[in-house]
Amino acid sequence: MSLNESSRLDSRLSRRVRQIKISATKEMPMIAARVGGCVSLGQGIPSFKTPEHVVDAVCRALRDDPAASKYSLQPGMPELRRAAAALLLAEKGLPADAEREVAITVGGMEGLLCAMLTLVGPGDEVIVPEPFYPSHVEQVLMAEGTPVFAPLRRSDWGLDVDAVAAAITPRTKAVIVSSPHNPTGAVFAKADLLRLAELALKHDFFVICDDTYDALTFDDPDGAYSLCSLPELRSRLVGVFSFSKRFALTGWRVGFLWAQEQLLGHMLKIHDAAAICAPTVSQIAALASLIGPQDIYAGFKNRLHARRDLICARLAAMNRISHIRPAGAFYVMAKADLPVADSRELAIRLIHEARVITIPGGAFGPGGEGHVRLSFGGEETEIETACDRLAAWSATL
Repeated sequence: MSLNESSRLDSRLSRRVRQIKISATKEMPMIAARVGGCVSLGQGIPSFKTPEHVVDAVCRALRDDPAASKYSLQPGMPELRRAAAALLLAEKGLPADAEREVAITVGGMEGLLCAMLTLVGPGDEVIVPEPFYPSHVEQVLMAEGTPVFAPLRRSDWGLDVDAVAAAITPRTKAVIVSSPHNPTGAVFAKADLLRLAELALKHDFFVICDDTYDALTFDDPDGAYSLCSLPELRSRLVGVFSFSKRFALTGWRVGFLWAQEQLLGHMLKIHDAAAICAPTVSQIAALASLIGPQDIYAGFKNRLHARRDLICARLAAMNRISHIRPAGAFYVMAKADLPVADSRELAIRLIHEARVITIPGGAFGPGGEGHVRLSFGGEETEIETACDRLAAWSATL
């Protein structure tokens, strides 16, 4: 396509698509593919394969149940919604009505998009703690809202409630909270989250809880506190959950939503227009994950805990590289003391000079500049190889 043709096309695109962009998590592997020979600490995917009992359940259903290859009910399979509701009650004390308050979505991402497109429109503001997960911001922009950044504490990546309070205006429609947090791995303190809930109640805005990594915490036996557990907030709450990380179902694309009946009904309009329903085979996999043996998932968490300890020990021994130890998820933000223009230049240097894929911290907001995000979701051998290369590279600085 010629430059003139490209310019003409751009002028005819919608504003929403012109103001969003492809994430750096996709760009860096594409650059690395041209370089060759790289090992990845980039995209956030756990290495674990789909458990055998889940594969068996899906195969049985495909062989024996003609409905397995057809649409499910629009809000999802009833038995899966009941199992998801039972999980919310057991882990968060949230008495979810499976019939009226739970919907199965195409991953947590579609659940988030349903929430954004339902709640947010032109002129509305959504407070986004930063560093942020880029898709949160892109979805606010898709809804033609305005993201307003509230910096996390730089000392520990904790939630800075005073920064959130300072970001509130009469146009504030919602705040989005993710704990454990992507990209920093921080687990927000319960006291800070309760103060945030007080602000939501006082100023009458919604809280969108992205609880994608809720089961992946390493240091606190009580796990991550979720505002889904707070009864007073439920009329202003949307809970978004994913089977991808906890249950190693990233490619199956299945998650679920919780909201009170009236609000969920409106979100289902978006769900119907965008997806009709989540893939039935994926819902079968999710159901098997919830009702089948659970010890394997405890094993996943234990291995991620060990990988966290491994990568932090390796980073701590490296020259001119620092980090804040993550308490959850499978990410760590590493900061390099280097005279580089920005974090994108740093990430590209690491691809060319160390043959290691990382994600530039600037892609996650101003607070990520000077950092790169490393994922420790990969196999231990991959982490060791990448750290060997990073250590050799840093020793030359």
